[in-house]
Amino acid sequence: MTVEQYARFRCNGFLVVPKLVSDRDVAELRQHTDDLMQGRLPEQRATMSQRDVEHDNGVTLQGLEAPPADLSPEEKAQYFLRIHMLHRKLELHERYMLHPRVLDVLEVLIGPDVLALQTMLFLKPPGKPGQGWHQDSFYIPTHPDTLCGAWICIDDCDELNGAMWFAKRSGIEPIYPPCPETIYGFGDKLVSDITYVKGVSNDNDEVNMLARVADKYDQVLVSAKAGDVVFFNGHVLHRSKKNFTTDRFRRSFVSHYCNARSFTQWGADIPDGHPTRDALSGVHGMTNSSHILARGDTHLPFAQPKFGTLCAATMPAEQRRQSAEYAARRIAGMNNGLMGCAIADPTMKDEHDEKAKSASNSGGY
Repeated sequence: MTVEQYARFRCNGFLVVPKLVSDRDVAELRQHTDDLMQGRLPEQRATMSQRDVEHDNGVTLQGLEAPPADLSPEEKAQYFLRIHMLHRKLELHERYMLHPRVLDVLEVLIGPDVLALQTMLFLKPPGKPGQGWHQDSFYIPTHPDTLCGAWICIDDCDELNGAMWFAKRSGIEPIYPPCPETIYGFGDKLVSDITYVKGVSNDNDEVNMLARVADKYDQVLVSAKAGDVVFFNGHVLHRSKKNFTTDRFRRSFVSHYCNARSFTQWGADIPDGHPTRDALSGVHGMTNSSHILARGDTHLPFAQPKFGTLCAATMPAEQRRQSAEYAARRIAGMNNGLMGCAIADPTMKDEHDEKAKSASNSGGY
């Protein structure tokens, strides 16, 4: 992470880090998605789907179920669009959620303490729809709001196969809350003149009220190559459009994170979650103990990785404390911090005093 990249992320609300994930890792993700789409994963064999793909167009909340066996390979590939939270079911997803090079960047952007919250696998076969303008913190609130997405590109993506678009610099916007009749959504309701919105994530800009906010900003296409990772904060408005191609997928592995010292109540109602046994969760209603401590340390509860992927959560508590104490020592070793002011010394003579004395003796001033 360079100074220029850091500044670009803060300014624009997003950043593409080229080739952060190796070609070997990309090949593993690509083979994994091929196997998943064809129902070849061992975890899929016992869960044949009863879903009517013709009825829902493959855009409802999907699980790990295998596509019906009577479909052709092409039809099986069309069966999926996106699957959530597979890090709670598959070792590979947990491992890529905790990918060391992705976490290295997150330590700079939101760290040093990083909590891993969510995974999504986007497959987006030819012809599948995109997702309309939205802000991720609308769906995953954290307090303080430190949410950050990391979008690992598995296939090269461009305008034709449905790359992401960002409203450049819109990360400074508040989170627009949902209208009362909307089932779900979070927003900054304490902002006095904020607009309540409908149609968030709808790809019809006439319906999606966030499109009016996005129209205030330059809307830029973010093309990416396989192995690139796109980082974006929880406030920046972004969208994707339809995959217009007939022969190209737009696969990506997306995870969401926050600073591990942020409070969240998101994720407890998701099936196969990590149990929340700590007393703090019961008292405060937090769900931090459903999510994995990826880097650093925290005073809040956290979960262990289900498949044992090495991360901060798997470290002994003393080792985590040493890491946190190092940061504390660095801060405590500073001076009083009064905007660069030093402790006053009444006997100190400065350059101005010497000049004034000299001028007075010579009749100046």
